[in-house]
Amino acid sequence: MKPRFPVYVISKGRADNCLTARFLARDGVPFKLVVEPQEVEAYSRDFAPHLAVLPFSNLGLGSIPARNWVWEDAIAAGAERHWILDDNIRDVQRPYKRKRIRCDSSVAMAAMEDFTCRYENVAIAGTNYVTFWTPDAAPFFRNVHVYSFMLIRNDLPFRWRGRYNEDTDLCLQVLSNGWCTILFNAFLAEKVEEDECLRTSKRRVIHTRGTRKKV
Repeated sequence: MKPRFPVYVISKGRADNCLTARFLARDGVPFKLVVEPQEVEAYSRDFAPHLAVLPFSNLGLGSIPARNWVWEDAIAAGAERHWILDDNIRDVQRPYKRKRIRCDSSVAMAAMEDFTCRYENVAIAGTNYVTFWTPDAAPFFRNVHVYSFMLIRNDLPFRWRGRYNEDTDLCLQVLSNGWCTILFNAFLAEKVEEDECLRTSKRRVIHTRGTRKKV
């Protein structure tokens, strides 16, 4: 099983630690890794076949321009919905008997698509975080905040805006206009904290500097 809708990962400054791209590639999920022009060379080392290059760079507006570019790119491709993922997700997990088991992300995404497309009023769907899941949680929550691992309906009249908490803002736009959201607990995203990604990148830089020849 493969996702039917296009999958995008937006990334900046994590060419050596783009966790999301790694697990998608491992699971054979077709995806576009969206990067700015000045970082193409760095990301090409590991992800050249997946790169989609933005027509702008360093706008100083956070991820909003990249997110809206993704939306328009998905519409141009003729897709009804698109996936947009943050770049610091380690894997997808499936709760089973009060435990969490890593599962194939392509199967998980296809299953979430099938469920979401049953309902014409679902604007946004996505996975809950591992850290917010409890063993007694229902398979999904309705009309709540969806974040980081999102399946978005393309014909919505809304767009990403602002600079911070953009996923919260988009969900509020949707909910306040009578649409619904679904947050899945049947599948979970293991998102790595920002500071952990930064520490990993720093360790790799320090290790490289320590072994590099000096003049």
